Amino acid sequence: MKNIILFLISVFVFTQTAFTQEYNAKDVKIYRSKLEFAKKNKLNKKPINEVIVEIGKSFLGADYIAHTLEIGDKETLVVNLSNVDCTTFLENSLVFGRIIKKEKTSFKDYLDELQFVRYRDGKIKDYTSRLHYFSDWIFENTKKGIVKDITKEIGGEPITFNIGFMSQNPTVYPQLQKNPEFIPVMQAKEKEVNAREYYYIPNAKVAELESKIQTGDLIAITTNLKGLDIGHVGIAIRQPDGRIHFLHAPLSGAKVQITEKALPDYLAGVKKHTGIIVLRPTEPVK
Repeated sequence: MKNIILFLISVFVFTQTAFTQEYNAKDVKIYRSKLEFAKKNKLNKKPINEVIVEIGKSFLGADYIAHTLEIGDKETLVVNLSNVDCTTFLENSLVFGRIIKKEKTSFKDYLDELQFVRYRDGKIKDYTSRLHYFSDWIFENTKKGIVKDITKEIGGEPITFNIGFMSQNPTVYPQLQKNPEFIPVMQAKEKEVNAREYYYIPNAKVAELESKIQTGDLIAITTNLKGLDIGHVGIAIRQPDGRIHFLHAPLSGAKVQITEKALPDYLAGVKKHTGIIVLRPTEPVK
């Protein structure tokens, strides 16, 4: 009977929003299991950074799948808790952390928080309202008070991006291909990002500044790939060796894992990685 009620509630949530949500019964089951895990371990009493790490670790072993949000002809709030890419892994760890700390843990609370984090101003208007470039994600979620970009204060250097991959390659994105009127909108967003100054820590300086990174900090890895800004994201986690390692969803065919190597050594082993931006999650207000 309890499962039937939950299903009916889920259907109600699905049908009562202006924009549809894409999820299934397995996603709801996983959502419930993570909330039960949080309750059992009293995560609501812990600092937000520790909650994010514990939830992130609960995804260990989950399969990576690319393009998890590129579904259908229209923009929907996509939930996929079985399979993640690097961004949806980070977003879900953050979102679960925030609703656990706020003690607002209904499935609708989760959906609302996910939308708030994933979209510009927390509102779904169309495909262009999603924060596709992670540098834009950083800007918007810093403005919302969800994270604080601490890169500059811990020793980062200025960096400007020259993004344009999406508007220059619309055939890669089904919604841009089917809605060409979105392309100039994306170009305008790219221009806004390129006009901003960000800070990053180059690979060569990460070891020197590693002690200033905390467990639960969100790590955005800058890239040298043309037209892009951030090539990968994940969560900082201090391991028993005393070093910061990287909790992440690495690539297609792999699973969510913690790097064997410390973060500076991991970065040095990937040619496209050029440095990091460090974001510190803020304690949400109940």
